[in-house]
Amino acid sequence: DDEDWYSRRYKGTPWCAPIKLKHGDVSCHTPRGEHYRNVLGTRCKIRCKRGYESQNSEVVCMASKHWSSNYACREIRCPKLNMLANGGYKCSDGSYYNSRCEFFCSPGYSMKGQKTSVCQHNKVWSAGVPTYIDPPKIKCPNVKDKWAEPGKLTARMTWDTPEGIDTADGILTDVTLKGKPSKSDFPEGLHKMSYSVFDRAGNKGSCHFTIRVRVRRCSPLFPPDNGYMKCDSDKDNYGATCHFSCTGGFELQGGAARVCQSGLSWSGLDTTCAPMNINVGVRSAAALLDQFYEKRRLLIISAPTAANHNYRFQMTNLQPAQCGLDLRHVTVIELVGTYPAQVGRIRHRLLPPGLALQIRILLRIPQRSFQMVLVDKQGIDKQRYPFPITAAELFTTIDTLPLRKDEMVLQQEVGQFCQS
Repeated sequence: DDEDWYSRRYKGTPWCAPIKLKHGDVSCHTPRGEHYRNVLGTRCKIRCKRGYESQNSEVVCMASKHWSSNYACREIRCPKLNMLANGGYKCSDGSYYNSRCEFFCSPGYSMKGQKTSVCQHNKVWSAGVPTYIDPPKIKCPNVKDKWAEPGKLTARMTWDTPEGIDTADGILTDVTLKGKPSKSDFPEGLHKMSYSVFDRAGNKGSCHFTIRVRVRRCSPLFPPDNGYMKCDSDKDNYGATCHFSCTGGFELQGGAARVCQSGLSWSGLDTTCAPMNINVGVRSAAALLDQFYEKRRLLIISAPTAANHNYRFQMTNLQPAQCGLDLRHVTVIELVGTYPAQVGRIRHRLLPPGLALQIRILLRIPQRSFQMVLVDKQGIDKQRYPFPITAAELFTTIDTLPLRKDEMVLQQEVGQFCQS
């Protein structure tokens, strides 16, 4: 019978070529459990590694000495991705299993969909090809740099709001600005601005522009030695004005006020503070006192003799307070004795007897009793003292006089004060 024929002819005889499988495993089963895996009628199951596949999961050794079909394990491939207009992709391993493809847009387009897709075991990409959308277009204005106006650190900038252009249905949202609006005052420096607009699908179009405000500046000025400087605006910008004043006992020479001009140079002459030179050789009391006008306050101390108790007490009290007197721009004039033996003194400078008498007459100061007169910078007789007073009392009165408050602010700013 057939079985005996098979047994006699083919039993144990290798028939088909042995299966050699890359990227997989094979398990075979012969009709009668023979030792050989490639005898006639042998059935072999093919199992490929992950990422590979075979055309058939099972093959049989046939009488033609060939296996029933191809059994090789080939790498799994997904269908090739479509190339779309306005974009492209880059893959790690072509269309093969586990290849990762990254999508990108052409300049000016935005992506709708997944940015990456991976070839899976089932030959299907994890995500479809995205679409590339032409977003709305917007062109920002070109705003020229501007110089700040004289005396200012800002410039008013104006431009026209741009309009968005849509490539689809033409319906856009309002254009929005990031930054200060047109017709605003912008401070010195560079300002980054942007406009944006959206279409109905939420696609964004944007553009960027810059605004620069420049400030013309002169070289910086500094307060003179023994003086103060107070400037408005930003101290050295075009149009800024600097005012100068000197400390007590010093006279201003040069420009009392200087302006930063359009050519970026300061108006007027350099400012200095020179020690005050008092001319005691004048013919009248008025000519002497005029030298102190708007510069110094005067404290005139008059006594009939140098031995006068009130005079000696007053001078002893004022001696340690010289710094406080200088801080308050006070010059002390002493008038001692009675005519014709009277003498006048400003610090170490003696006044002629006739000039000393004229001062007493001009200010109506009695010769035969102690009296002290305080005169302000405008030459006005402010206070009379028939008896000595302490330096503290005197300073309290002076600190309430006109101009003194401004002086105190300036002195505080530059740190000018007396050590107590």
